[in-house]
Amino acid sequence: MDFPVAFHIFGKTILAHPLFEAVGMFLGMRYYFYLKRKSKEKLSFNISAAVLIGATAGALVGSKLIGNLENPYLMFDRFSVQRFWSSNTIVGGLAFGLLGVELAKKVVNHKESTGDLIVFPLMLAMIIGRIGCFLTGIYEETYGIPTDSIFGMNLGDQYLRHPVALYEIGFLIILWICLKYIQKLKRYPSGFLFQIFMLSYFTFRLLLDFIKPRVEILGNFGTIQLVCICVIIYYIYTMKNTQSTI
Repeated sequence: MDFPVAFHIFGKTILAHPLFEAVGMFLGMRYYFYLKRKSKEKLSFNISAAVLIGATAGALVGSKLIGNLENPYLMFDRFSVQRFWSSNTIVGGLAFGLLGVELAKKVVNHKESTGDLIVFPLMLAMIIGRIGCFLTGIYEETYGIPTDSIFGMNLGDQYLRHPVALYEIGFLIILWICLKYIQKLKRYPSGFLFQIFMLSYFTFRLLLDFIKPRVEILGNFGTIQLVCICVIIYYIYTMKNTQSTI
């Protein structure tokens, strides 16, 4: 396979990453609306709109802010609007999307969790998006460091690298199976599935980024890893309080 994989659509060459991201978001949203129609939990229009706006605004700001802060020296030394807009990370999107939702819920005075319904559509979108990341190879910052292990792949240069996008796809599939099993038990408080997803994913990303190129900001940790640690602490605290009130 030659990297990066590109598609020729209507006379234009489009890299796999943005194409798969778009497809992933579209299918994820369709899956979400399908589950929402089947769900017994009905939210009012005001609450649904507030949550959607909060999540979208938070995810947009967070994905670009944390994406650029992965290399703050480059961001501040040679700032470029085009580079700022094109730099994204799902870690920032999830973390700030969560913040946006919580702020929106406070505005409309809604205290119940709204996250369980979005878990599987979100995971579907992430899996499809990571396929695009893998097909883009080293031409976007979604690749691993060189390795001598049997998992090493040539992603477009002379090195065998960790195919971290494939690792993440495998992790999300396993997590999907585990969460489906928990869902069938139906013995958990509202929001528990989303909490398990966030805690699991951010723990995985904290570890995964040790085998990805990164600028070390504090000790051996990069910006994304520091965000992961903050979210992990938040969810350990949140889940501890949730369990104590059951």
